[in-house]
Amino acid sequence: MVMKYLDITGVGIEFDTNGTKFRALQNVNLKLDQGEFVSLIGHSGCGKSTVLNIVAGLHQATEGGVVLEGTQVTDPGPDRAVVFQNHSLMPWLSVYENVELAVNQVFKKTKSKAERREWIEHNLQLVNMDHAQNKLPGEISGGMKQRVGIARCLAMQPKVLLMDEPFGALDALTRAHLQDSLMSIQAELGNTVIMITHDVDEAVLLSDRIVMMTNGPAATIGEILPVNLPRPRDRLALAEDPKFVHLRQQVLEFLYAKHSNPADKEKNDTTEVAAVLEPMPSTNLSANTEDSNETEAA
Repeated sequence: MVMKYLDITGVGIEFDTNGTKFRALQNVNLKLDQGEFVSLIGHSGCGKSTVLNIVAGLHQATEGGVVLEGTQVTDPGPDRAVVFQNHSLMPWLSVYENVELAVNQVFKKTKSKAERREWIEHNLQLVNMDHAQNKLPGEISGGMKQRVGIARCLAMQPKVLLMDEPFGALDALTRAHLQDSLMSIQAELGNTVIMITHDVDEAVLLSDRIVMMTNGPAATIGEILPVNLPRPRDRLALAEDPKFVHLRQQVLEFLYAKHSNPADKEKNDTTEVAAVLEPMPSTNLSANTEDSNETEAA
């Protein structure tokens, strides 16, 4: 059997909740090639973040395991960087210093001070944030904070970039700008990416494959959808592309026909369906006040 770059095999996990065993995942199998972009999508509570945390080494699987480039994943490490929905920046440190924290952790023994400075500035340039390197997080918009969070992860030179709904808290226009930036960066660097999203359009636009999770408990992979759209991808051109529309419909079919959860229908209608069924972000120009500067900075 040929070993893939990232191999998730037979993963299951149980949590102890007040003395009762809760099985969150059951027999999850996924293999990724180097440089592949994979999205995980599914209803809330289906174990998407748990899969990501197991790959990150933050949770230990009850059964099965994860192998990255021939080495079993047992703990967190700089070869797997996580971008969370919350940017998690240190508010008392500047943009530059937030990225410097990660760079010093990984490269303090292998790069000189001058090399580290050049590397930090390079990664801030990748996300178009070099102009704000001396600002504090409280002085920049939400979208800019996410750019800094992405720069911090990229600066670690991880083998795998793990993204847990990185744009979920942003307005539609800012989200569209960051999606375009991520596509450009991934094309340039060839990162292997696993991203969690609730946004079907986002999943189709960014991914090479979309992994659709069944509802929990004992959630697993229900279907894997290849996204055979040529790159680079233009969101405006794809909006009415028949292939894009068909892929979108296939994901919606899985989520809201094959695996709808009647018990959570009202909740899903108010929290997820609106995001899934809205037009592509570039067509929604209702940017909020916090992120109004993001359009100029993008």
